[in-house]
Amino acid sequence: MRYSAGVDLGSTYTKAVILDDQDRIVGKAMSPTGFKLAQVGEGVLHAALQEAGLRRDDLGYVVTTGFGRHQVTDADAHVTDLTAAARGACLLFPETKTVLDIGGQTMKATRIGEDRKVKSFRLNDKCAAGTGAFLEKTARYMGFETEEIGPLVVTSKSPVTISGVCAVFAESEVINQLSQGASPADIMHGAVVSLGGRSVQLMKRVNMQPEFTLIGGILRFDRMADVIRKELDADANVPAGDLVQFTSALGAAHLGHRRMARLESDEAAVRV
Repeated sequence: MRYSAGVDLGSTYTKAVILDDQDRIVGKAMSPTGFKLAQVGEGVLHAALQEAGLRRDDLGYVVTTGFGRHQVTDADAHVTDLTAAARGACLLFPETKTVLDIGGQTMKATRIGEDRKVKSFRLNDKCAAGTGAFLEKTARYMGFETEEIGPLVVTSKSPVTISGVCAVFAESEVINQLSQGASPADIMHGAVVSLGGRSVQLMKRVNMQPEFTLIGGILRFDRMADVIRKELDADANVPAGDLVQFTSALGAAHLGHRRMARLESDEAAVRV
């Protein structure tokens, strides 16, 4: 049995996935990224190996991705988060043509070609108001933790309008809505709707085409996916459970198996 690993060093969380040679997940782990990137990368990889019951020597290939991908020095290869996300999304949903990835500090829309490679992409350009940090900051201002966003929004009766295109201006709107008696649930729902509208505009800039796949930490909140589906007026795939946060690490591990196969093929050709 051959194993590969993918490590995604994201701006907020670092994730690791270990795959067997049938692309089945045998181990995974996640930890806040912090500022010691090399240590957290090795730490989540070690935790994933423990879950899989494997040793570091059992790994045939390690691929890193994310903004801190070059900090893991003993990796076999580094790929961009766009490439890893595209591969992971297509592994889970083979007909994927457009990927939306909403993380804590970035939002990315990617158009995928028939070869499952990145054809075009766009990144958010409206500061934190176009990322998950906008939702987290809004929640904290009202006294809620990030994990309370989902349950809070579910209780909303009607979202209030949050139209600011800058996190600073949007925060002013939140303050104004609170002063007028709007409920925290409706304000939070309004922030989700605002972020959902921006995300679909970003997708339009890459000439989006179905199938759509939504990934990233913010998509663990069901209402976020519901809002985007409504804005798209179409269905969209969302990986089940916590896989929505592990998609890029999954794609990196999958690319590891492809690299191993290519190396073996090259070695066989040399022997012939």
